[in-house]
Amino acid sequence: MGTVLNVITVLIGSSIGFLVQSRFSENLKKQMLQGIGLVTILIGVQMGLKTENILYPLAGILLGGMLGHLLKLEEHLDHLAAYLGKRFASKADSARFMRGFVTASLIFCVGPMTILGAINDGLTGDYQLLAVKSMLDGFTSLALAAALGAGVFFSVFTIIIMQGGLTLLASQLSAFFSPDVINETTAAGGILIIGLGLVILEIKPLKIANFLPAIFLVPAIIKLVQIFA
Repeated sequence: MGTVLNVITVLIGSSIGFLVQSRFSENLKKQMLQGIGLVTILIGVQMGLKTENILYPLAGILLGGMLGHLLKLEEHLDHLAAYLGKRFASKADSARFMRGFVTASLIFCVGPMTILGAINDGLTGDYQLLAVKSMLDGFTSLALAAALGAGVFFSVFTIIIMQGGLTLLASQLSAFFSPDVINETTAAGGILIIGLGLVILEIKPLKIANFLPAIFLVPAIIKLVQIFA
């Protein structure tokens, strides 16, 4: 239910943003993106500070980056964005479409509310945290769509796959998600969020999508250490 609500609010927010984007100058759109980038970095720092053992996020990020590189996750995400851009945007707007899709997908699917909210929804059926996330994502999608266009609209597919998949996984592995697992996974997500903020601000062209396996590897690493320690 939480993911369904999230999809609805992003669809509404991005639709409104897309409709009003023509009213905003390019300088204003750039200013909005810079604001989103700065706040994104702050959120990432807050998430990263939740770690109690930095070695877990470090191992997850390194191994996740290697796995993502081998699986070419960034390339696949770019190809998906390019395919959607060709279908639903003009040739001149395809690059902007891709940026909107990739940026929105990562913002909506890597944050702490995604991880904690999906786990709570899957374990107990309590989607209150995802409901709050949905409202925030609705406003964020409005700003992103106004700045980056229709690509933000299609990020709902990523929400369904990533957030919905995590909810289903949590419902099947309730004993797996202990407080330390949640904290270290959130910290790993925070590192990715900081990287995303740098990308939004155009400081560094990082391939953030390649690091996404870290979200799933960190819990596995913690459990393996607990078993063999």
